[in-house]
Amino acid sequence: MKNFGLLGKNIDYSFSRGYFKEKFKAQHLKCSYNNFDLETIEDFEELKTSGHQLSGLNVTIPYKQTVIPFLDAIDSEAQDIGAVNTIKFENGKLTGFNTDHFGFENSLKPHLKPHHKSALILGTGGASKAIAFALKKLGIHYEYVSRTASAVTKITYESLAKEGLKNYQIIINCTPIGTFPNLNKCPAIPYEDISSTHLLYDLIYNPEETLFLKNGKANNAVTLNGLEMLRLQAEKSWEIWNS
Repeated sequence: MKNFGLLGKNIDYSFSRGYFKEKFKAQHLKCSYNNFDLETIEDFEELKTSGHQLSGLNVTIPYKQTVIPFLDAIDSEAQDIGAVNTIKFENGKLTGFNTDHFGFENSLKPHLKPHHKSALILGTGGASKAIAFALKKLGIHYEYVSRTASAVTKITYESLAKEGLKNYQIIINCTPIGTFPNLNKCPAIPYEDISSTHLLYDLIYNPEETLFLKNGKANNAVTLNGLEMLRLQAEKSWEIWNS
């Protein structure tokens, strides 16, 4: 039996375990998939040698970046992104990959229109790096938005309130704001500026429609949640584990 799992913290809500268990059942595969809920990333060292005989792991927040020093190698795309969400165990070596960018790019592409030329990425964590990588591949200009300005982030939520959204047609929420059970929260952007020319994408999938997406839909924007991205990145992980 091959053993797989998800590495993260407070991950009972996770999509991955249910998805892969259904996949294994439907395809009559002798595989297991378990959550490894670690209090700190330092606990990963013990997991590596704990006898679980793992073949692969998915990695979720908050460990997509901090897991990297524990790996033997990472592929070039994960290196460029600076975050890992897939680990392959092979011959005693651990190699990191990033399939988030694949899932995002291929879930977004069917909805792109010629006027979708510029994007705002809300948040600067590990997930946002994969989104930026995918947007660059697609030739879409992007800017990060954060609470405070930095060398990476020129736009803050405060400055965005003044500038408005007229120069950005795609808005991607890479923050956890609005995740269950905080259903009445959403990123602080000027929703009154949103129109039918906008596309709002939320990486959150629980709930399926966040307040961020509801506000976009109320202003006739195209709205997408993170479920299709998750399905696509999960299948890409499966492909890597079996290559």
